[in-house]
Amino acid sequence: MQSYCVMMRFSPLGPGYKEKGEAHQQRCLLAGHNTIYFSTARATFMPSSCRARPAGRRGRMARMVTRAAASSPKLPSGRRLRVAVVGGGPAGGAAAEALAKGGVETVLIERKLDNCKPCGGAIPPCMVSEFDLPLDLVDRKVRKMKMISPFNVAVDIGGTLAPHEYIGMVRREVLDAYLRSRAEGAGAQVVNGLFLRYEAPKEPNGSYVVHYNHYDSSKGKAGGEKRTFEVDAIVGVDGANSRVAKDMGAGDYEYAIAFQERVKIPDDKMKYYEERAEMYVGDDVSPDFYGWVFPKCDHVAVGTGTVTHKPDIKKFQAATRLRAKDRIKGGKIIRVEAHPIPEHPRPKRERLTRVTLVGDAAGYLTKCSGEGIYFAAKSGLMCAEAIVAGSANGTRMVEESDLRKYLAEFDRLYWPTYKVLDVLQKVFYRSNAARDAFVEMCADDYVQKMTFDSYLYKRVVPGNPLDDIKLAVNTIGSLVRATALRREMEKVTL
Repeated sequence: MQSYCVMMRFSPLGPGYKEKGEAHQQRCLLAGHNTIYFSTARATFMPSSCRARPAGRRGRMARMVTRAAASSPKLPSGRRLRVAVVGGGPAGGAAAEALAKGGVETVLIERKLDNCKPCGGAIPPCMVSEFDLPLDLVDRKVRKMKMISPFNVAVDIGGTLAPHEYIGMVRREVLDAYLRSRAEGAGAQVVNGLFLRYEAPKEPNGSYVVHYNHYDSSKGKAGGEKRTFEVDAIVGVDGANSRVAKDMGAGDYEYAIAFQERVKIPDDKMKYYEERAEMYVGDDVSPDFYGWVFPKCDHVAVGTGTVTHKPDIKKFQAATRLRAKDRIKGGKIIRVEAHPIPEHPRPKRERLTRVTLVGDAAGYLTKCSGEGIYFAAKSGLMCAEAIVAGSANGTRMVEESDLRKYLAEFDRLYWPTYKVLDVLQKVFYRSNAARDAFVEMCADDYVQKMTFDSYLYKRVVPGNPLDDIKLAVNTIGSLVRATALRREMEKVTL
């Protein structure tokens, strides 16, 4: 039970936030050539710290302590380090912007520039601050969360939140496009194309050859046009089915299927979800995850996910709709989305090469809560910072050790969160009775405060020892009652 108390402290998210975005400019894409050309003009940039900082300090532009390796060769005069960022989600956009601002020649390849990933879209306020996101990207500020048990016992969560605290709800197509456009404005080249494979260098410090299909809607060529370009390093940000990961031999991992429907509901029912989200747990909605109803700008997202029973995902989705039927009655489905999401980090995220993985490609999605946006963007930023620092702002060849520094620092900061949430899922998602105990525990104000403080600010939150003991006792009591309830239910079933 002590592990549950620890989870409350290590749960994600970071520093304070400020409600301010920054203007960004658009940069024209160089097109119509078989080779991607890089401009050489870049601003010098001091990379930001990998750590969360106290409220009131800017997140993205602080100092990082890593330096260029003495053995790293200087690049020829007039040439900058070249990096391909494969994937244009939050991790790709954050990485490409930091690389471009750091003096690195950067190209970002994204297959679908209008992609709508099935994602709950929850972000903490600290991400708004750390990544200087304008508030108009946030569709809704959720301050009330309703958790519904397998036996339809509902618990309201959010009473411990301060007036300025909230969980932000975004649409991925909007957030991703904004981060890509900002990367483009910083000097990165954004290419609409499908990454196919890469060829490894044939000699030390040689170039990688990236093969991809270039899409140009004006030419109307089906399947795209095959092209290549050379880079010094590759950052794989291409999701759970990463082709970069496959090329580098990163190993397989378990993945979940997320299924989501965007539902346009009547205005009077949308009013209910103005600041509220819902989470449903139970074997009917998912044997190993949860169902959700999350508010967006003018509609709600209704979804679920599973690792163990992927063929039954539509059945679980129907059960989620059924549980929420009274509150979404009269709604019209306007979009259906499905996508694989990682269940745990890949066995190998860097293979003694100048190729590494971040975001979903690396497996940075937490169990139990399913949070991924912040950790994706953060890993992309940290990886880019390590490359910028290791290459002395793009003037030296980057080395494998620079990429390992990013991995080591990310694991140091966040690995406890992943491990504890893994334990939490195994303990409380194993049966309906255990899920019911979990919902019962979430009614406790101390549990809510510890969880929200850790989530909203991405820092280790110290607890009160007496309250920790009380929480442990209550946890044991909830599990005992859950076990007894399960046995009684089994008797009734028999």
